[in-house]
Amino acid sequence: MADRIDPLVEERLYVGGVLRSAEGGKVFENVSPVTEQVIGVCADASGRDMEDAVAAARVAFDGESWWRDHDLRARCLRQLHAALERHAPEIRETIRAEVGATEGSLHGVQFDTSIKHLLYAADLVENYEWEKDLGLSDFLGIPTHRTLRREAAGVAACITPWNAPMQVNLAKLSAALGAGCTAILKPAPDTSWTATALGRLAAEETDMPAGVFNVVPTSDNSVAQKLAEDLRVDVVSFTGSTAVGRHLMAVAAPTVKKVFLELGGKSACIVCDDAPLDEVAILAAFGSCAQAGQGCSINTRLLVQRRVYAEMVDKVKGAFESVVYGDPADPAVYMGPLINRRQYERVLSYIELGQAEGARLVTGGHRPPALEAGYFVEPTIFADVDPRSRLAQEEIFGPVLCIIPFDDDDEAVEIANGTIYGLAAQVESGSLERAEAIAHRLRAGSVNVNGGLYHAPDSPFGGYKQSGTGREMGVLGFDEYTEVKLLAYG
Repeated sequence: MADRIDPLVEERLYVGGVLRSAEGGKVFENVSPVTEQVIGVCADASGRDMEDAVAAARVAFDGESWWRDHDLRARCLRQLHAALERHAPEIRETIRAEVGATEGSLHGVQFDTSIKHLLYAADLVENYEWEKDLGLSDFLGIPTHRTLRREAAGVAACITPWNAPMQVNLAKLSAALGAGCTAILKPAPDTSWTATALGRLAAEETDMPAGVFNVVPTSDNSVAQKLAEDLRVDVVSFTGSTAVGRHLMAVAAPTVKKVFLELGGKSACIVCDDAPLDEVAILAAFGSCAQAGQGCSINTRLLVQRRVYAEMVDKVKGAFESVVYGDPADPAVYMGPLINRRQYERVLSYIELGQAEGARLVTGGHRPPALEAGYFVEPTIFADVDPRSRLAQEEIFGPVLCIIPFDDDDEAVEIANGTIYGLAAQVESGSLERAEAIAHRLRAGSVNVNGGLYHAPDSPFGGYKQSGTGREMGVLGFDEYTEVKLLAYG
């Protein structure tokens, strides 16, 4: 039997280069989504703690040495990557404990692929086009030589969610720190340890100067909101719900700071009548149940051409019922629990809503009777869903798939584009030409075509419409943390 590995538990804030308790020793509880039991506590930052973090980040940036020293930044990013690799077993257990992440996801997006963002950003620091020669111009008879420079934007607030915490934390931090910003990470309370572990490793195993990186978990939304309101914060990068994104954009408006948002989704997978149905059914099932359906870009609407609709519903039903769910410590388990009781009750309420709206419940729809504890919901399919219904329009964030019929490609595009969201999509057809033609008409930031997968550190990710503003990852994501300066020489 393998030796038990304990999670890396860091309860303290990381502010101004110091690991410390919150003001007054205040803490909040960390609850396991698998057992519903308290597994520990984390420092609960006050407004004063957040003030200290902003002040430390401001001083570190205004000192100029961090954003001017490309070599130091690249080295620190690589040091943090190396530290994460050294502590990988313990940190995987931390993420499993907080998120209910499965073994497969920990060796994928929840940890192993996420830490690659640091190496990508380190390489980009050394190869980024920091300066571009625009050549000569002649305005009003004055010959002028022009140079375009990219410079760090300043203090960046990185506000992150609980569904894939390490991935989002590092996607933001690697770009922010690589670009030369100083950063304040405010994680979701449900996954605070995944963030505070980064603070501990930065403090103990990197050369990051004090104040360059700060980790400030809090259970108080008004404390987190200070990051959007504070004049000393230059950039707000937020991943989360569209409702909260709208609010942050509004409260940041008086200071006219840069705000970029990766928000909700109601992504559609369009299945044409010439698609390989067996393969698509498996993709639909395992995609919908990844992270218990708690992913903003998951294809939660399956649009199926009417000629193959009944056949496809049967195939997807079989694929869903093959998904193994339960205790994420079991290597055979693919799907773990929802993150907390509020999310569990939300998902069950949408299942009730779908039935009330007249959609046909094909499979699932309940708490698994064999699981006495934990925030588990069976993989669930609704068929014959009205594309205008709330079930088809609103983000559920659980393992719930809506199947909708369509007659032709024009109708498929109309339904796919017919929500407030535009984060991601997928098109499946036996004809690449047909699939591409549909993909080009979709109002979405990322589109997988015939089994492709968009996700990679160098792939910019973000959405159209109310799925967000700006892009994360890739060169475009790096750009978000910079300002553009034009130098004109006479």
